[in-house]
Amino acid sequence: MNFRKVIASAAVAAFAMVAAGAVTAAASKNEVAIESAVAGRWRSADARERDQFRHPVDALEFWGLKPGATILEIQPGGGWWTEILAPYARANKGEFYATAADLSDPALSEGAKKGRADFAAKYADAAVYGKVNLVNWGAKAAPLPANKFDFVMLTRGFHGWARAGSVDKNLADVFQATKPGGVLAIEQHRAKPDQDPSVFNGYVPEKTVIDAVTKAGFKFDGKSEINANPKDTKDHPFGVWTLPPTRQSSDDGKPVDPSFDRAKYDAIGESDRMTMRFVKPKK
Repeated sequence: MNFRKVIASAAVAAFAMVAAGAVTAAASKNEVAIESAVAGRWRSADARERDQFRHPVDALEFWGLKPGATILEIQPGGGWWTEILAPYARANKGEFYATAADLSDPALSEGAKKGRADFAAKYADAAVYGKVNLVNWGAKAAPLPANKFDFVMLTRGFHGWARAGSVDKNLADVFQATKPGGVLAIEQHRAKPDQDPSVFNGYVPEKTVIDAVTKAGFKFDGKSEINANPKDTKDHPFGVWTLPPTRQSSDDGKPVDPSFDRAKYDAIGESDRMTMRFVKPKK
């Protein structure tokens, strides 16, 4: 028997076990960090109520959010994800950025300026959110900083880009701003595969998203069904906005028809959504 080979093999096996244990421990620690951000006392009861539909812990673990990441949230809306991502970045030695109305645009409306200011004020508590950095975003905005972000999130925004004809432009900007090896996390209302491209109902076919994002240079790196909802028939009278949380029940400004069955749509819950991960190649 060659004892040197035996000893070498045993050493390699032991090292592999230690390394695997270290990876498992790091993953477990990050899971706790994500869970801590989701459980934060600063989140409202309404925000927490939506966790059952949006599965934030599972989603962030699938997308691969890691400590120390420089995060960009694109078009954060009311800030449902901001209330999770910003505290996570603060607690885990990362940085958090969000897009906001383009202050360099001389045609920017007063309403848009106020919306940006209100968002900044809402997340001004550095003890909770750390520093929330806002970057200009809009049709005339300068490009995002190059190779800056480890983790970029776009949720429920692709349909708006498609309607505005800005998909290619926006994805090109996001691609150049993402670090090599960085992640683009996408959540989007999922249309039936054969939906007419001219239809605007908030839903987009999965293939349409994958084709556009990979065309921009990203590599498709997997999808999850954590946000799937088989009860969503996707044929609602006011598009996806018929469902919670928007709960639109009539055409804008018109009285609600007494025969409209609000309970029917509330029982569906939030939409059926694709949850996908893309990665910018390192080379």
